[in-house]
Amino acid sequence: MLAARIELMQQMPIFGAIDATALEFLLEPAPVIEVAAGDYFCREGDMADCMYVLERGSVTIMKSWEGRQLLLRQLGKGDCFGEMALLDLFPRSASIRADEDCSAIRITPDNLLRLFEHDAVQFALIQMNIGREISRRLRVTDDQLFRARMGETLEPPQPLITRPAAL
Repeated sequence: MLAARIELMQQMPIFGAIDATALEFLLEPAPVIEVAAGDYFCREGDMADCMYVLERGSVTIMKSWEGRQLLLRQLGKGDCFGEMALLDLFPRSASIRADEDCSAIRITPDNLLRLFEHDAVQFALIQMNIGREISRRLRVTDDQLFRARMGETLEPPQPLITRPAAL
């Protein structure tokens, strides 16, 4: 099972250049959590204390606006979310709902600190990769904002999730 987790993570932008030994060391204290379909990994505004690597299932990332939940994106096996929690001390910027039964590896800042103490080079690569991934997402968001301000229709259309924010 550990080998499958390492292989999954090495296919991700954040962990792609990280050697198997460092990933094994990072994963050793990291629990795998189960979240049932319809339940939440976290809610917008919650204290952010970890990132997740989705091993099984799919999730919807949503943001509250005027009492509604707006779809930001959907993710599946092999995707990660919550990585900003490893870099900043701000609350969650969105809610993450399990669309089906999910299992995910939970990685905390303490896991990364432990890796730093063990292998600072691999730690630095992960930090740089997280920065690159956040930068990539920011570029996409900037482009969408610019096109919206210019009156261009965004592709694909962003559907609304009509559940009240309190759910």
